[in-house]
Amino acid sequence: MRNSRSRLRARASTLSSLFACMANELGIEISDRQGGIMSMSQAQQTWEEHYAERDRVWSGRVNVRLAEVAAALPPGHALDLGCGEGGDAMWLAERGWSVVAVDISDTALQRATADARARGLGDRIDFQQHDLSGSFPDGSYDLVSASFLHSMVDLDRPKILRRAADAVRPGGRMMIVDHGGPPPWASKLDHHHEFPTADEVVRALNLADAGWERLRAESVEREATGPNGETGMLVDNVIVLRRRTRGRPREIPNPGETLAGPYR
Repeated sequence: MRNSRSRLRARASTLSSLFACMANELGIEISDRQGGIMSMSQAQQTWEEHYAERDRVWSGRVNVRLAEVAAALPPGHALDLGCGEGGDAMWLAERGWSVVAVDISDTALQRATADARARGLGDRIDFQQHDLSGSFPDGSYDLVSASFLHSMVDLDRPKILRRAADAVRPGGRMMIVDHGGPPPWASKLDHHHEFPTADEVVRALNLADAGWERLRAESVEREATGPNGETGMLVDNVIVLRRRTRGRPREIPNPGETLAGPYR
């Protein structure tokens, strides 16, 4: 067990190293929304630099894996971790969800807030700035989504995801989508990286069998376009966990969900 946990920690560390090698050394200060000077952590600096490179970083479309899961759920209260420019949060809000959407980047949150207001969703989404290594939004949720919650700097991702699990209400779901393998063009990069499997991601959460059901934990492929216009298949880990409701019989999954059995 100890060796297995050590391997998981090593893989988490190499994941952070993968993104860390993409970031430049920064030593800047930026103005906050009130015009004052705000000192920034390395993680905040890195992500502000990332969003400053382009007027729009993400497509604005919902993550297809989130849509697969959430489309069958009744609207409730959702938490979107690492919301970026708000595509997933706005998709949920348009379908009746109230959403707390969290990101480390003030630039990303300003863009997301402006887009949400333009679409008439400003009263359904609470955009909050958090460095999840040090702070976490209050409340409990029917759905907690962590889609591609990776970082270009060191990040204790299992710890953050365990905190996210604590925020799921009884009967609610936690959904994790992450990279299950390198893109076909990754061979051009000058580093080696190992990607944990969906099962390894779940085991790293160390959740009690009695409290959770694993509805989905698998690797799936999708087509994507590389930095030079090349196309290829990417592998995503898709994990959906449901918090058990005490004193009630085991629930029947929603359409498209299957029970994958207890944790091992």
